[in-house]
Amino acid sequence: MTTEQEILELKEQLEYYKSIVYNMSSPIIPSIVSKTILVPVAGYIYRERFNNIETEVLTYIAEHREVENVVFDYTGVSTDDVSSFDFNELALAISNLNSSLKLMGMRPIYVGFNPKLIQEIVRAGVHVEIETYQSFRNALQGLLNEESGKL
Repeated sequence: MTTEQEILELKEQLEYYKSIVYNMSSPIIPSIVSKTILVPVAGYIYRERFNNIETEVLTYIAEHREVENVVFDYTGVSTDDVSSFDFNELALAISNLNSSLKLMGMRPIYVGFNPKLIQEIVRAGVHVEIETYQSFRNALQGLLNEESGKL
């Protein structure tokens, strides 16, 4: 095998693995709480990935009309993971996602924001109107309490 063939094969392999990571970057998990889905967001966030998460969630909701609550869990995201995002841009992206979901009749809920990440968004001077909870568990408990504890 020539060096050129090896390089071509490695490039193809890289593209294959990139597509796997891209497709796995926005999992949507039905919750034990009725009409609720969980979207865990972990690791490095960049514009294209955030757009992919938004597209996947909106597509899922369009196909699953019974969904009313979308819980985004940012527990696995650190300030280093959003370093390529300007914090103004990140806050705007979250705000836009929030607005899109509300226009579809959804209740977006955000959990697990790292204190440093919150501090940077606030320092950026961006005002974001979103419903938040400290953890996924707290959000689910709040939703359960609203439904009188019924699963």
